[in-house]
Amino acid sequence: MSSIRVLVVEDEPLIAEDIRETLDNIDFEVSGVAYDSDVALQQLATNTPDIVLLDVNLGSELDGIDIAQLINKKYQIPFIYLTSYADRGTVDRAKHTRPMGYIVKPFDERDLFTTLEIALHNYSQSQPKIELDINVLNGKLLGKLTQKEFEILKSIFDGKTNRQMAEEHFISLNTIKTHVKNLYDKLDVHTRTQAIAKLREMSAYHSG
Repeated sequence: MSSIRVLVVEDEPLIAEDIRETLDNIDFEVSGVAYDSDVALQQLATNTPDIVLLDVNLGSELDGIDIAQLINKKYQIPFIYLTSYADRGTVDRAKHTRPMGYIVKPFDERDLFTTLEIALHNYSQSQPKIELDINVLNGKLLGKLTQKEFEILKSIFDGKTNRQMAEEHFISLNTIKTHVKNLYDKLDVHTRTQAIAKLREMSAYHSG
C-alpha cells in the first residue's frame, strides 16, 4: 500500500504478467492491469496510480498514445511507453505526448527499474517548486508530524522511491513503508499522487 503504484496497460496477458512480476521484484506496486483502452480509462478514473506503463498497440479503438493524451488533459500523472514499436512514425506521435520514458520490448528488470526511477525524479523536478513547512502542515493534518516523518514526507514530495528513502535515511525498507502508510493516514490519502497534490494544495494556500 505504501509503494509507488503503477498501472500497467498491456493487451498481451503473458507480457502483462511478466511486467507485474518484474515490478514486484523492484518494489513497485501494481495498482491494476488493463488489457484494452476501456479498462485503462476506467482504472485511471477509479484507482488513479502514481505512474502508468503504456503499450502502444492495444487492439482497441484507442491506442496507448491516445490514452497518453487523455492522461495529460485530465490526470496529469507521469507515464512511460513500454512497447515493441520503435518506428519513426510511432516515436514521432509518442514524443508529442511528453512521456517520461520510452522502453522498447523486450525489456529487462534493470531497464524498467532505472527508467521508472529517472521518470519519477524528472516528473517531480518538473513541477512548480513549493517549500514544505512542518508548522503549516501540522496545523492542517489529521495528526502532527514527527521530525522523521517530515523528512520522509519531503523525500516523497521530491519523487523518491521507498528504496531510495531507505538508503537516504539509513533505515530498513519495511520501516520506510510503515512511515509512508502513517503519513498517508495523516494526510487522508491513499497514493503518492494524492499525497503530493494535497501537500501542494496546503502549501500553496498558505503562501497565498
